[in-house]
Amino acid sequence: MSKVHDLIIIGAGPAGLACAIYTTREYIDTVVFEKGVIGGLAAVTDVIDNYPGFPDGVGGLQLSDALQKQAERFGAKIEFGEVQKITKKDKVITLHTTDGDYKTKTVLVAIGSEYKKLDVPGEKEYYARGVHYCATCDGAFYKDKEIAVVGGGNSAIQESIFLTRYAKKIELLVRSTIKASSVLQKELQKYIDEGKIVVHLNTSVKEIKGENGLVNNIVINEDSKEEVMKVDGIFIFVGLIPNTGFLKDYVELDNIGLIKTDNNLMTNVPGIFAAGDVRSGATLQIASASGDGATAALRIREFLEHKKLATY
Repeated sequence: MSKVHDLIIIGAGPAGLACAIYTTREYIDTVVFEKGVIGGLAAVTDVIDNYPGFPDGVGGLQLSDALQKQAERFGAKIEFGEVQKITKKDKVITLHTTDGDYKTKTVLVAIGSEYKKLDVPGEKEYYARGVHYCATCDGAFYKDKEIAVVGGGNSAIQESIFLTRYAKKIELLVRSTIKASSVLQKELQKYIDEGKIVVHLNTSVKEIKGENGLVNNIVINEDSKEEVMKVDGIFIFVGLIPNTGFLKDYVELDNIGLIKTDNNLMTNVPGIFAAGDVRSGATLQIASASGDGATAALRIREFLEHKKLATY
């Protein structure tokens, strides 16, 4: 692994794959590292309704597969593994991964975010045994059952609507008020009127309980009144947190852990760029993440072209 690549992209989501499409078309030696699912959170989204060019929407897995095939067609190499640390010496960047060390001239960090947890008793213990963070992945296990969904943003409402194709009843638990877009709120109302979704405002989950290794009820606090709600499972959609722990104390981050970049999407470390949801100021949209990836590719190309003249 002594070869020095032109570019290593950390994360095979829309931002990383879009960048790879651009760089490989220009014969920039590109390796993409992914520790989980190719496509990132887009891959586990049922239907993406606001991605340009798809008037009827597009499945998240379908879009992810298409991006992967396009990047690989131009020569991108996708490797599975986790980057644990980044170091730099003499203008060469080393990625210390679970699969060994990789050297490169430039890096694009496009690792996105992971699901935020409630941090309540029972959440960790019953993960994948009644506690879930992906409706597309696990919704089919709850056919004709009663479940709870936690959250009041776009993701929570989208996933609640998706889950109605399986569950016979959904208890939507919202900490304060619903903050989803007006379009989604209008669609949600249809399911409320049909009795498929029941909304509980000013409600928080205090504990997740189970029996025989599976969730069977949750303790909630609704309008300052504690009660036990019987459910067969709980899906949690309360936001995202950036996967930037391995960059701490090396690349400059903002107060919530997102990567700070300049107008060229470069971090405070020359040669290390960031794009997509992990970048401070990002709009957290798949379309804008793809645009970030394309922009980063152009800036990386310019950086590589002038690398021999750079004084840093």
